[in-house]
Amino acid sequence: MNDVTDPALRIDPQSPVRPIPPDRKAKKVETGTALCLSGGGYRAMVFHVGVIWRLHETGLLKSLKRISSVSGGSITAGALALGWQKLTAKPYERASFERDFVAPVRKLASETIDAESVIFGALLPGTISDRIAAAYDKYVFNGATLQDLPDEPRFVINATNAQSGVLWRFMKPYMADYRVGIVDHPTVSLAAAVTASSAFPPVLSPTVMRLDPASFRPGSGTDLQKEPYTSKIFLSDGGVYDNLGLEAAWKRYDTILVSDGGGHIADEAEPKTDWARHSYRIFNLVDNQVRALRKRQVIGSYLAAAGDAIHRNGAYWGIRTDIADYKLADALACPHAQTMQLAETPTRLKRMDDRLQERLINWGYAVCDAALRKHVAPGFGPKPAFPYSGGV
Repeated sequence: MNDVTDPALRIDPQSPVRPIPPDRKAKKVETGTALCLSGGGYRAMVFHVGVIWRLHETGLLKSLKRISSVSGGSITAGALALGWQKLTAKPYERASFERDFVAPVRKLASETIDAESVIFGALLPGTISDRIAAAYDKYVFNGATLQDLPDEPRFVINATNAQSGVLWRFMKPYMADYRVGIVDHPTVSLAAAVTASSAFPPVLSPTVMRLDPASFRPGSGTDLQKEPYTSKIFLSDGGVYDNLGLEAAWKRYDTILVSDGGGHIADEAEPKTDWARHSYRIFNLVDNQVRALRKRQVIGSYLAAAGDAIHRNGAYWGIRTDIADYKLADALACPHAQTMQLAETPTRLKRMDDRLQERLINWGYAVCDAALRKHVAPGFGPKPAFPYSGGV
């Protein structure tokens, strides 16, 4: 039971995250900006490309202290991390930005990898996760490991530990589950980390990671630093636990930018009753509700009074946002009916044609721009132009 006399242990019902034992001695949040990239398959992955594009143009990208991601957002984050040094060594330049960041993501988005991985994973040696990781590595990561991530900003790739029920965080300095413990300086491949983060259940989950129990920092776990938890880790999509990638950012920094490319469950007059399809339907209902709750709560933190423990600066934007809600006279033209068509793109790792990719990038760019100019930096000036002709 929580000791409610200890302020560090009190649970604020408005908080978008819950305290965990390591938070008990946590210091006040730091001054700095973190970016959260949600899941949502290729749809979110490509939408977030437009977001990064606008952040880079404005100069805000280089000021980020942390980038926390789940699922499809982790593919984008991984590509950004590998291109980071080249991208930020000089002011924004379209040609190098497209070459070093946009092109690898778009190349992956032009390939269907989920269906093929499921089919061959069932019929041939190797697992589904192995095949997903191989595809990520082929098109985006090229053998990179967590040690190839930049020192700054901190990239946090989030998965869900199906054994402990909490986040497993992949980073350059360490990977950790607060219950199981910490592994310092992990050499796990970036493709494997992103595969774990995007192991969407039930078909792509779990990713099984085998570790040497001796690799854990002694005494770094609270209650599960023992076998089999330290030797065979079962990881699922980071969105199962935190579908906005919020946890690792909100607890640390005072300014939080949230880019949400997640889906929305459709009405279904006659839900399927067989166990497989009904279970999938129920999982999506749970995911949808958790996403809505975290969205409401993070927006509540923006609206809280300055000085309040839950107050954060920043902005939220989503693939289902109506750009007219920002009430900017010069927002880029994004008719809501057209952007909602983009929002209905299935949550798959399925090939997208060039035009769909460009529309999603344009939409992420435009809604990020509107949110920034409304809530973060009104001085950015007049509206920019879409990255690609044709709008959304």
